[in-house]
Amino acid sequence: MRPSQKTEHQADHRRRIGMEGQEDFGARSTASGERAAENGTSMMERVLSRKNLNQAYLRVKRNKGAAGMDGMTVEEALPYLKEHGDELLVSLRKGTYKPAPVKRVEIPKPDGSKRKLGVPTVVDRMIQQAVAQVMMPTFERVFSDRSYGFRPHRRAHDAIRRVMALYNQGYHYVVDLDLKAYFDTVNHDLLMKFISQYIDDPWLLHLIRRFLTSGAMNGRLFEATTKGTPQGGNLSPLLANIYLNELDQLLTARGHEFVRYADDCNIYVKSRRAGYRVLVSITRFLEKDLKVTVNRQKTQVGSPLKLNFLGFSLGVSRKGAYARPSTKTKKRIKRTLKQVTKRNRGRSLDVLFREIRLKMRGWLQYYGMGQMKSFIQRLDEWLRSRIRQYIWKSWKKIRTRLRKLRKLGMSEAQAFTFANTRKGYWRTAHSKTLCYTLTNEKLEHLGLINLSKTLRHIQSA
Repeated sequence: MRPSQKTEHQADHRRRIGMEGQEDFGARSTASGERAAENGTSMMERVLSRKNLNQAYLRVKRNKGAAGMDGMTVEEALPYLKEHGDELLVSLRKGTYKPAPVKRVEIPKPDGSKRKLGVPTVVDRMIQQAVAQVMMPTFERVFSDRSYGFRPHRRAHDAIRRVMALYNQGYHYVVDLDLKAYFDTVNHDLLMKFISQYIDDPWLLHLIRRFLTSGAMNGRLFEATTKGTPQGGNLSPLLANIYLNELDQLLTARGHEFVRYADDCNIYVKSRRAGYRVLVSITRFLEKDLKVTVNRQKTQVGSPLKLNFLGFSLGVSRKGAYARPSTKTKKRIKRTLKQVTKRNRGRSLDVLFREIRLKMRGWLQYYGMGQMKSFIQRLDEWLRSRIRQYIWKSWKKIRTRLRKLRKLGMSEAQAFTFANTRKGYWRTAHSKTLCYTLTNEKLEHLGLINLSKTLRHIQSA
């Protein structure tokens, strides 16, 4: 059993003094000298206010997500809260609320490894969201301007634009840090210490500690969580940023230029030698002071023109640096489309085109800030060939091919000759006959997304 921390002793004392006394406890920022209560309202009252809880519920409902260990879906949460809301609030106020273990889920990463997710119950997600909403303004005042991940009004595109600006200022080398299983290795005691530097509220600290130590269910096996803040919870992104804010402060104090997006941190320097020097010192700080592990196989010093950051690398023109999808990103999207358009999937064209459309609209929205006109043109041509191959394969019998080709405008003799071809599927997909019958316009009319047109529309918006 983990020894009780100071915050937990305070929380236990808090429960003993009763509800009237509890109202005197509130949030205090030790950095700014804020009072224990903001405008006479304690941290507990702010978290559990009807307005804050309603906002948290609506956010969880909007995000949807899978059910946790109790099997409750987002749609079932409202009837449950109407029936059990009062007793839930009482347990939260008394400090007896106990979060359920998260449901352990593993999803594949592009490199073949697995990413561990922890899915809390819907009710736990709502409480976490309510806590995050109250904590966020305090930490937004202390977070670095060079931190972009999981923060309001900031996104990956802002981080990439900063990278471009740094390259134009002469920072042509980057220390690309990779933290091994960061979210699973966050030290709880250090995290609570970092939080209490800005919010010294026993009730809130006790609640956060309970979320951190709620455990996980891996199938039917319970796993204690003595470290880490599992991805999947609404509070985890904020806690992860609080922890790495210590790194941000160190880099700022040393005068380094950097860009951080969650656990992806790039430090920019003007020479390779400086990069290796920074790498040694920062690795020492991360592993000794923050107790996280630097993945030495993936951490490297190199050029932003070659290395991958948030799916982008840089290119250079007369006008300066510009963003472009990295080589890995291009290969990955082509590999994904190849899987979607496999000849033996047996999906209808409507279903197939819908899958491609959903996937590529989101991909183009994200990578559309980069220069990739020629790549998208080539991808468009290749994708249309894959679709022609898919259609030709679906016309399995000669009789079907003959009928379909005649319907597309070929004469009886031409259709008969081509329907009996012995060429392979991929070669047939590039034949003049299919290109003239299943034209680009025809495929687009059937529902296939035109990637080049979509990209132009996104970039001109």
